Amino acid sequence: MKNDRFIKTFSQGIMSCFEVWVDRETGVNYLYHATGESAGLTVLMGRDGKPVITPIGAEE
Repeated sequence: MKNDRFIKTFSQGIMSCFEVWVDRETGVNYLYHATGESAGLTVLMGRDGKPVITPIGAEE
């Protein structure tokens, strides 16, 4: 059985893609954006300015 630490929970786009990844150990959500040869990853923040946290086990 494969036990990956990160799981992709959202994906949109082809040439320019947005993805949301969840850390299965901490529940922290990350936003990944890629266009052409450029890409970036950052913590996904809520309206309150705090990181978006998914309860452990709820991401699947």
